[in-house]
Amino acid sequence: MTEQPEKFKARIIYLVPILASMLFGMLCASIFVKPSAAAIASGATPPPVYPVTPISPTTPGGSLFNAVYFVVIAAVGATIIFLIIRYRRRRILRFLTGFALTAAFLLVSFVYLLALLSHVPNNIPIVIALSITIAVLADLAIFRFGGKVADAVVLGVGGALGVFLGANLPVTDSVLILVFLAIFDVVAVYRGPIGKIATSSGFDEMKGLSFSFKDFQMGLGDLVFYSLLTGTMFIQISLAACLFSVVGILVGSYLTFLALERREVFPGLPFPVALGIAFGLIAGFFL
Repeated sequence: MTEQPEKFKARIIYLVPILASMLFGMLCASIFVKPSAAAIASGATPPPVYPVTPISPTTPGGSLFNAVYFVVIAAVGATIIFLIIRYRRRRILRFLTGFALTAAFLLVSFVYLLALLSHVPNNIPIVIALSITIAVLADLAIFRFGGKVADAVVLGVGGALGVFLGANLPVTDSVLILVFLAIFDVVAVYRGPIGKIATSSGFDEMKGLSFSFKDFQMGLGDLVFYSLLTGTMFIQISLAACLFSVVGILVGSYLTFLALERREVFPGLPFPVALGIAFGLIAGFFL
């Protein structure tokens, strides 16, 4: 979900943080690209697959169930945050936000470092120590330093977390999850908790779950799902599909900014997700 103050004017420069997050995600995605058959024959090992959904994608109806699962998680999470903000339980919100972000920092740090240091003997203690260090520094950046440093951390974790999901989901699951979440985003902004959080200035209390850039605010979830899309395209289809999906997301984001010129809040997923999927799949099919 994207929020803007009064007299907002869409500008190309507002795409910079979104592009930066996706580019960082693409860098992360290169770690998960499967080696060629020749490389595997020479001893290279494919990256491990982590379970990120409750139902295996090979189970009949599993992809649909997983998409609904992500929507339910998003709805429950947004509702809890709205109720906490409404009843002014700021300590609870800070605790939950800190716990969730720390878990995310530890997860992405551990997964990526384990892949990068896979050839180092007895690497687990090193990976754990570095992951904890990164998580502590990221927490300090968000909850102590704030400002541009915190926004940079949000952009980075959004790109890395989205790619982690994209690397471990088949294309069908990723597309269904994104489509369902885009629909949920519309409902949640105009009829649900996300819109109420935004109009009550609730984003100001959600350190680490959103970032600010000049005249607008965007939720961390939007960045995660943009990189989920580009990561899926890069790892599961091709680099060309990824690049075209990036273009689609940027075009969709700019259309969202144009909509913000007339509206106080506007869902951040529908336009970028629709165009990102369309551009990416067309490129993957024809290129």
